[in-house]
Amino acid sequence: MKARTFLVTLLLFLLFFNLAIFLFSAITLRTNLDSSRERSLGEHYFIASTYGKDLYALESRGTVGEEALGSLFRSYSTYYGKQGVALELSDRVGTLYSSLPKNLQLSGDSPTAIPGERTVTTTKQNDRTYVLVTGNLPAPYESYTLNYLYDVTGNLSAWSRMTGMLFLLGIVFCTLLALCLHFVLGRVFKPLRQISEASKSIAQGEYGNRIRVTRHDELSEMADSFNHMAEEIQQQMEQLKLAAEQKQRFIDNFAHELRTPLTSIYGYAEYIQKVALTEDDKLEATDYIMSESRRLQNLAHQLLELATLGRSDIVLETVELEDLFRKTAETLKLKLEDREVRLSWKCRLDSVRGDRNLLESLVVNLADNAVKACSPGGQVRLEAYVESERPVIVVSDDGKGMTKEQLGRITEAFYRVDQARSRADGGAGLGLSLCEQIAASHGAELSFASQIGRGTISKITFTTS
Repeated sequence: MKARTFLVTLLLFLLFFNLAIFLFSAITLRTNLDSSRERSLGEHYFIASTYGKDLYALESRGTVGEEALGSLFRSYSTYYGKQGVALELSDRVGTLYSSLPKNLQLSGDSPTAIPGERTVTTTKQNDRTYVLVTGNLPAPYESYTLNYLYDVTGNLSAWSRMTGMLFLLGIVFCTLLALCLHFVLGRVFKPLRQISEASKSIAQGEYGNRIRVTRHDELSEMADSFNHMAEEIQQQMEQLKLAAEQKQRFIDNFAHELRTPLTSIYGYAEYIQKVALTEDDKLEATDYIMSESRRLQNLAHQLLELATLGRSDIVLETVELEDLFRKTAETLKLKLEDREVRLSWKCRLDSVRGDRNLLESLVVNLADNAVKACSPGGQVRLEAYVESERPVIVVSDDGKGMTKEQLGRITEAFYRVDQARSRADGGAGLGLSLCEQIAASHGAELSFASQIGRGTISKITFTTS
C-alpha cells in the first residue's frame, strides 16, 4: 500500500509537472516568435516607406537612380546592421545590394514578392534561425523588392536555456517530493500506533498520557477524540482525588478543632478537681472552660448551618440594603471600637431579593473578616450598586491583604490566613465557607481580590435583583 501510493503520487506529479513545463515552454516559444515576426513586419514596413520617400527626395534633387539606390542602401544597412538586421534590395533581374552574411543564401527561402503585400517566413541556415520579411517598395518603385532578415537565434537559445532549467527544476522537485512522500507515508498510520500505546498506558494508571496530533485527517480526528476522552478521565480522577483530599483535610482540621478546646476543658476541670483553689482561681478556670465551651458551641452551630444550607430552599424577600448595612455596623460596633477601625457605607442600590437573615450573616461575616484584617486606624467600606444590570455588594478594607496562594484557599473549611489571630478571636475557620454557601444559595457569585499591604475586596454579584 505504501509503495503503490508512493509510485502513483510520484508518477502523477511527474506527468503533470512535465506537461506543465512543456505547455509553458511551447506557449513562451510561440509568443517570442510571434513577437519577433510582428516586430519584423513593422520594421520592414517602416524601412520600405522611408526608403521610398528618401529615394524620391534624392531623385528630385537630381541624383541618378543607381547612385541614390546605393547611397541609401548603405546608410540603412549600416544603421540596422547594428541591431542585428540584414537587408537585401533586388529587382526583377536579381540582387542589387545586400548586407546579408556571405555564407547566407536566400534564393531558395525568399518568396516571390506580391505587389502591395508583404510575406513573413522563418528560415534556418548555418545553425542560425532568422525571420525573413519580403515586400516591394512603395510606388513608384514597385519594381524593387526589399528583403528584411532578423536573427532570432539568441531568443531561441534563451528559450532553450529556460526550458532546460525548468526540466532541471522538475528533477529537483521530483527528488524532494520522493523524500517527502517517503517521510509522510511512513507516518500516515502513526496515530493508530500512538492510540494503542496510549490506551495501554492509561490502563496502567498513567492518565496524563496524550497523543500528539500534528495532522488533520480521519486518523487525527480519532486521536483528538481519544485525547478528549483521556482528558475527561483525568479530570474526573483529579476531581475525585481533590475531593478525597478535601474530605481528609476537613476531618483532620475538625479533629484538631475539637481536640484543642476539649483538652483545655479537661485540663481546667481536672485542675479544679484535684487542686485546692481560691475563689479567684476557680473563677478564672471556669471562665476558660466556658470560653472553650462557647467555641465548641459556635463550631457546632456553623457546621449545622453548612450542612443544612444546601439541603433547604430559601424564601426570597425584598431586603433593604441601607437597613442591612446599618445592622451590620451595629453588630460589629464593639469590635470596631475595640480595634479602633472605622466602618462606612454607601448605597446606590435600594434593595435585593434574598433571605434577610442569611444575607445579614453573609455581610457580617465578610465585614468581620475585614475588621480583623485592619490595623488600628484602618477603614472598612460597604457599597451597593448595579454593574452590568446586576446588583453588587462590595466589602473592602485597607488591611494587611493576602497572597495569591492564601486567596485561593480562604473558602476552604477550617482554613485560616492568620492561625493565631483567628484562634484568639474565637474563630473556627468556617466563616468564608459559610459565606460561599449562602451566596450560592442566592444564585450569586462570591469573589475576592487582594494585595499584600493594600487590603482585600470581597464582591457579591447577584444574577437577579
